[in-house]
Amino acid sequence: MMTIASFTIDHIRLLPGLYVSRKDQIGEETITTFDIRMTAPNREPVMNTAEMHTIEHLGATFLRNHEVYSSAIVYFGPMGCRTGFYLVMGGDLTSKGIWPLVKEMFEFISHFEGEIPGAAPEQCGNYLDQNLEMARYLAKRYLAQMSDNPPEERLNYPE
Repeated sequence: MMTIASFTIDHIRLLPGLYVSRKDQIGEETITTFDIRMTAPNREPVMNTAEMHTIEHLGATFLRNHEVYSSAIVYFGPMGCRTGFYLVMGGDLTSKGIWPLVKEMFEFISHFEGEIPGAAPEQCGNYLDQNLEMARYLAKRYLAQMSDNPPEERLNYPE
């Protein structure tokens, strides 16, 4: 069996960052998958499901309502390893080019107050598994690691 591309990345050297995971052609359209890595794999604790679930609800709501990018959003959701999220978008995009959107999303999450969108029994299959305070903390932590102008090693996978 062929090894999938994401398993060929050196996770020992991978830093929290924003990476192009893959680009796929569907007809004439390019679909870009981003790896939003929030913790250093195998070196830092993984995120708990409650805060990941909250980030997913807030991030997806923000992205699907964004005035510029909403029509390009295909998917936003957690990685199974609990070290980050995947963002799938229509278009031939780059990490550097999409960083302002991701930064804006994490700023939204880091300052969010109130009821978590979609966190009701009729809207979510596990609505009680939420942690807004930790989601806000992790969003702030990610922004601090990335800075306003992330260095190349946080935008490109290690060689």
